[in-house]
Amino acid sequence: MSEPGSDIPDDWRRLDRRTVLVTAVVLAGVAVGAALPTYFGLTNALSAGTTLALILAGALLLVGLGSAGDYVRWRRTRYRIGTERAELHTGLLLVKRRSLARERIRSVDLTANPLQRVLGLVKVRIGTGEHNGGGESTLELDPVARAEGERLRRALLDRAAPAAEDTRHDGALAALDPRWIRYAPVSFVSVLLGGAAAGAVMQVSEWFGAQEEVIDWIGDRFQDTSIVSMILVLILLAVLGGTVGALGLWVEMWWNYRLEREPGGTLRVRRGLFTARSISIEERRLRGVELVEPLGVRMCRAARVDAVATGLTERDEDEHTENKTLLPAAPRAVADRVAAQVLRQAESPTDAPLTAHPRAARTRRLGWALWSVSVPVAVLALLGLLLTPVLLYVAVGCALVLGVLAVAAALDAYRSLGHGVSGGYLVTRSGTIRRTTVALERGGVIGWTVKQSYFQRRAGLVTLTATTAAGSGGYDVYDAGQSEGLAFAADAVPELLAPFLEQVGETRKARSTVR
Repeated sequence: MSEPGSDIPDDWRRLDRRTVLVTAVVLAGVAVGAALPTYFGLTNALSAGTTLALILAGALLLVGLGSAGDYVRWRRTRYRIGTERAELHTGLLLVKRRSLARERIRSVDLTANPLQRVLGLVKVRIGTGEHNGGGESTLELDPVARAEGERLRRALLDRAAPAAEDTRHDGALAALDPRWIRYAPVSFVSVLLGGAAAGAVMQVSEWFGAQEEVIDWIGDRFQDTSIVSMILVLILLAVLGGTVGALGLWVEMWWNYRLEREPGGTLRVRRGLFTARSISIEERRLRGVELVEPLGVRMCRAARVDAVATGLTERDEDEHTENKTLLPAAPRAVADRVAAQVLRQAESPTDAPLTAHPRAARTRRLGWALWSVSVPVAVLALLGLLLTPVLLYVAVGCALVLGVLAVAAALDAYRSLGHGVSGGYLVTRSGTIRRTTVALERGGVIGWTVKQSYFQRRAGLVTLTATTAAGSGGYDVYDAGQSEGLAFAADAVPELLAPFLEQVGETRKARSTVR
């Protein structure tokens, strides 16, 4: 039904009219945030009263024009969910019409920022998981009432549940354990946030013309200490700031986390402290899971679980980078249990024993490690011979420190290699800084790519890539033994590689007969 007094047909609906209020409040916040640096920037040339008047006029103009533009967008936007298609019409001069077939809709995600949560609004993102013209085919309804968003999600994803003998893994699969926050500081995010915090301090001080004073103040604090001590203290402060930032980011992203399987075979992840997010993944799109263990998290014996599913993009502009995460960093036993429940398996394929790779794979990694160290050391040594002997001592120190680290990383990378078959899933593991264990549904493999470089051929190794329409599109088995790797691929998905292997075997047999 349309709203009373509405000028749109009964079968079409409008977005929530409070979108204009949301836009006005957001733009007012932007104006307030920009007012302070603008004030200090203009007071050098204008009086304080004139500056305040200009800032107030600019703020009113910004809020007024932005609100008017959003009102026009609200008036010119309408949507309809029919029996066969979901449609969206929007635009004033350039009218855009988008339409999705309902049977192709694969996701309905709900997001609400803090202001929208206060007003009871949500942003609805309807996707098919396909790519048309370089972008994912989606409809965005921003915003609608929370009840309307839930109604749309249920209506568009309400399909007959597949017949499943195992119903033990229905309902809630995982919920937040506040103790998992201890894994936030050991992620790479803390390092990035620490560097960003230091850069933000310098940028803000530059806005207020106080960057030199900040640098002088820091210099005065360390005037009686050595340069090495000063650098170590500054690094420690950056790490501390990054740790605090990582803890805050984790709380915002994962508070109220819950993973559940709904009737009809839909996995739903709900999370977020200030910005609430609801992400849905149809079970029939799921092709497996990926256990991700960044180095710091792995040292704490933890891992996170990502979905390997069709229609989940990796591009930042689509805001889907974290939408595939089913479980944040948690104890490894919890991650394996959740992976088993998601895949409806009694035992998790990610915890299955894997076949180790030949020693030639270890030799290759040690070779890469030594070459990666020898190049910069050689450059330093050459500069030391040409410029100053000090660089020779630096080269020796780099050779010792970097050599040990590179060899340790190479040995760890070799120990991380593995592959195998667990029930209906093929499993591959690799990586050291970021180790991943992928359990890929054997029926989801649509092809194999076999690669062998000159050096791999001499070492009797081969790299296999299982091609799939889900996830990243292909998952590698690095440096497996040639015969064992091909046998693994043939056993995992017999109908794909077996004809090729039979043809190769017949060719070799014919050649031996001729001889």
